[in-house]
Amino acid sequence: MTRVPMTRRQFAVFASGLATSVLANTGPSRAEGEVPFSAGTEKPSFKAPKDACDSHFHIYNSKFPAAPNASLIPPDASVADYLRLRERLGFERCVIVQPSTYGTDNSGLLEALQQFGTNVRGIAVVDTSVSDDELKRLDGLGVRGIRFNLGRAGATTVDMIAPLSQRVAPLGWHIQVHMKGDDIAKNADLLANLPVTVVFDHLGRLPQPNPFAHRAFKVVQDLLSRGKAYTKISSLYQDTLVGPPTYEDVAAVAKAYLQAAPDRVLWGSDWPHPSPGKHGKPNDAQMMDLASAWAADEATIQKVFVDNPAKLYGF
Repeated sequence: MTRVPMTRRQFAVFASGLATSVLANTGPSRAEGEVPFSAGTEKPSFKAPKDACDSHFHIYNSKFPAAPNASLIPPDASVADYLRLRERLGFERCVIVQPSTYGTDNSGLLEALQQFGTNVRGIAVVDTSVSDDELKRLDGLGVRGIRFNLGRAGATTVDMIAPLSQRVAPLGWHIQVHMKGDDIAKNADLLANLPVTVVFDHLGRLPQPNPFAHRAFKVVQDLLSRGKAYTKISSLYQDTLVGPPTYEDVAAVAKAYLQAAPDRVLWGSDWPHPSPGKHGKPNDAQMMDLASAWAADEATIQKVFVDNPAKLYGF
């Protein structure tokens, strides 16, 4: 075959196109450190200790149908996306929480557990129709508790808490409750007398600006101090009036719990932040730094990020 030499102009166009193609195919698809649904690209200033655990995040996958009454249907947030967050923040263990979007269909949760393989646990959602065989199956696949999301209409109700707590107690599971402060106060006696540990999402969702005046604060603090509950430093943006970068009002609540019961506090990212509040997409590195600063000393940091989740989730 006879080769036709390129003109200088043709060569310039070819070289420009080749460079563009190389950059497109070999360069990173996102900026270094960029994570979907998370602001910023920097790593935390805080270096996570070995076996640190993110105790609260969700996976969304539209191949699994949303529940008919789902009121929150976020865009897909995959295991691959989350692994970018794990790399950025530097933790090793994690706990997938079944979101309200899928009701009691835990298929997406179980698929994600399988994709992670190790260093992962799950929190499922079930109702009172669940069989004992199904609970045992979930246990064998890495589930360690059930969630009652009462912050929005969904698959579970307050009336299910007592009977399902009795059902999961023999498995050594706990229950996780997403309740706003008013509902925690209203159901204080119920929560105090369950046969299982209670985990309060998002610091108990205490209303601002006077969280310590609300009865729910004492309910949560008493259960923490008695060793009957845990709470999570997570989703700081839902109830804050101050907002980033300090979340000073929510910080006061976290510090109070840490002082009262450092053995009963966990950290969770709440990625992909399905309810970000009025402050927009949060910076996960910034929020991890805040949690470590509020824990303050190395012993408490070790508890919040490693020892407490290891005990609760059986790592």
